[in-house]
Amino acid sequence: MSNESNNQEFIYALDIGTRSIIGVVGRVEDSRFHVLAIEKEEHSKRTMLDGQIEDIAQVSQVVSSVTKRLEERLHTTLTQVCIAAAGRALHTERGRFELTLPAIRRIDHDLIGQLELGAVSDAETKLQESTSASALRLYLVGYTVSQYHLDHYPISTLLDHNGQHLAAEVVATFLPGEVVESLYSAMRMAGLEVASFTLEPIAALNAAIPAELRLLNLVLADIGAGTTDIAVCKDGSVVGYTMVTIAGDEITEAIMQAYLVDFFTAERLKAGLSGTEPLPFTDVLGVENQLDPSAVDNAVSAAVQKLASELSHQVLALNDGSPSALFLSGGGSKLNGLRGLVAAALDIAPQRVAIAGNNFKISAFSQEYDLNDPEYTTPLGIAISAGLELVSNSARVTLNGMPAKLFRNGSLTALDILMMNGYSYADLIGRSGLPLSVMIDGARTLYRGETSTPAILEINGTTAPHSTVIHTGDAISFTPAISGKSAEITFSQAVGGADIAAVSLLNGEPALPDQLLRTGDVILTRVSRSTQPNPLSGSQYEQAEDTPPPFSDEGEAAKMARTSPHMFILNDLPLTIPPKADGSPYYLMDMLERSGIDFSTLDREVILSVNGESVPFVHPLQDGDSIIIRYDASQERTPS
Repeated sequence: MSNESNNQEFIYALDIGTRSIIGVVGRVEDSRFHVLAIEKEEHSKRTMLDGQIEDIAQVSQVVSSVTKRLEERLHTTLTQVCIAAAGRALHTERGRFELTLPAIRRIDHDLIGQLELGAVSDAETKLQESTSASALRLYLVGYTVSQYHLDHYPISTLLDHNGQHLAAEVVATFLPGEVVESLYSAMRMAGLEVASFTLEPIAALNAAIPAELRLLNLVLADIGAGTTDIAVCKDGSVVGYTMVTIAGDEITEAIMQAYLVDFFTAERLKAGLSGTEPLPFTDVLGVENQLDPSAVDNAVSAAVQKLASELSHQVLALNDGSPSALFLSGGGSKLNGLRGLVAAALDIAPQRVAIAGNNFKISAFSQEYDLNDPEYTTPLGIAISAGLELVSNSARVTLNGMPAKLFRNGSLTALDILMMNGYSYADLIGRSGLPLSVMIDGARTLYRGETSTPAILEINGTTAPHSTVIHTGDAISFTPAISGKSAEITFSQAVGGADIAAVSLLNGEPALPDQLLRTGDVILTRVSRSTQPNPLSGSQYEQAEDTPPPFSDEGEAAKMARTSPHMFILNDLPLTIPPKADGSPYYLMDMLERSGIDFSTLDREVILSVNGESVPFVHPLQDGDSIIIRYDASQERTPS
């Protein structure tokens, strides 16, 4: 067999576990996966934590070692690989989105897609807020619509109905970007291209419970080193995934505590529990010992009981009751007594809890290997999923020139693929900038934000809607939408210039001309202006030649400090006030609160002057100044 032909036919699957990496190579023959070679290698140190890569370089070295041994056995070169992410990384959240149309119209696929995308985006936002990881990129694994609403009434489907107010509620499952990217990085470092990507619970289910058995209410619990992944199926489909953070490592740690051994010695003792031969070991004190496997069983019984209890609790919650049967897979499934404990906790007959493997022969076979080992559940599942096209081949669909990440099989739209690859609602739809609403002299004024730049979606070079179904070989080109900028306007821009801002009020107080407005701000410009020329015309920062700046620095403030009170004439009445604590001068704005006028509820123009001249609010006052701050008498209201 030539290397070239082999390379095209072979399917290479890797189970990257917390404790070890298992590689499986084979090909599809007569609708079953023929296993040709299996290699396994344990990590030399704890490079993974609960199924997630901690040391990318170290994991890539083990991957390279497993790959090299498989290549030597099969006399070929392996360049593409099928992998899966641990169920521990999955996050599920509910989301809701409402859409009000300008008028009643018929609801099509594109409109439903926009609605569902908004609900998924809401779920993503909630998830990021709840995990305090707002910068975390999330990949959508999948979502289910739990309820539609049409004009405020629940409905099972919106397609082809007519309405104006739409709403959708979804349950969405996400995978953190760091989990996906670390797996891809490790594969690239090992010289491999990812051909398909799925989730470990999905892969394990495809191996242990073929589609033809899923009409029954069955559960698969895959017990690895760091996590126990759980999948539930009924009525012909998979209805849920979850996981338990208790798995094989807890058993290992119980052995470490009981016999004072290091982690790897404890792992070896755990592996010998299923045998009958005495287990020799040396503890951390250098003392040589020998144990009967039954003694080790007693030492780990509490940990096994805890595993059974947690596993059963999650199954009952996810399945809403006891299942018809449960399959145990993974290395932890071999623990003595676990089957009986799980059966008791689920209140089902002991024979209804079985070790996975009996159904592998439906989808896979081998002349060389005994595939009934439950440890092969995940790697076989990854291989079967890719070989029998139970998951999509990532290498066959490209997104912006790169293989797209595809987490599940079936009919996928462009929208599905974009969300699977980390794009959000804002990337696809875009948002107009927020408007700014203020009150100017009692009239509401609205400044609109910029409109968004729409996204550009092309499939095979042709513009297409996001509801387009994607086929093998399609090339997707996507340019995200650019959200518009929110409305932004300064105080002086709103009133028509800095000179007007100098004698106007913002929320009842003077303000700088370049101060940015906020929604809800109230501006009053109804202030009479003297017919005499204003020596401070223009910007309020313009100062008369002999007038100090309105906000003097510390040195100037000290020079103006007074130890005696200040005396002014306010509205023809004498006013004596103490000096400011910092020694700075008084300004016209300081007299507003002493004028007796409520500037937050003005309904007429107010005269502002110092010594008969119209001045800005930041005009500094001198002892003896005559200040006028009062309503314009010519606009005095008369009783009706």
